[in-house]
Amino acid sequence: MPQDHDAVALADLRAEPLSVDEVLNSVIHPTCGGVALFVGVVRDHDHGHDVTALDYSAHPTAVEVLRETCAAVAARSAAVRVAAVHRTGALAVGDLAVVVAASAHHRGQAIDACRDLIDSLKSSTPIWKHQHFDDGSTEWVGLP
Repeated sequence: MPQDHDAVALADLRAEPLSVDEVLNSVIHPTCGGVALFVGVVRDHDHGHDVTALDYSAHPTAVEVLRETCAAVAARSAAVRVAAVHRTGALAVGDLAVVVAASAHHRGQAIDACRDLIDSLKSSTPIWKHQHFDDGSTEWVGLP
């Protein structure tokens, strides 16, 4: 399916809290009957440890890579519009870490594109998570 120049509705990194509504509204399109949304939230545990907080750091090229990832997902899927926003900086348990969305003519296409987008974002965008545990230890996740 050919994509228009607006296929990537939003691709950004933010130090401030994320808005699910912003991401959702950015992919709404009159030809689309399906919208899929994924929201990643900071959880209170990982690998058997209690997580107290985490920090996200990003390479200076991360927004560019994120935009390219969104464009690639849009090009290889039936999505009409895609969007992704990821937090940076210090986050607490319960904070939104990432919000991605995809819209398509039908729900299955939107769901497939949304899953591809979050999986591709996590594997290709240079964003690193530094987890802080209740025992004082820390762990970096996603380093090259």
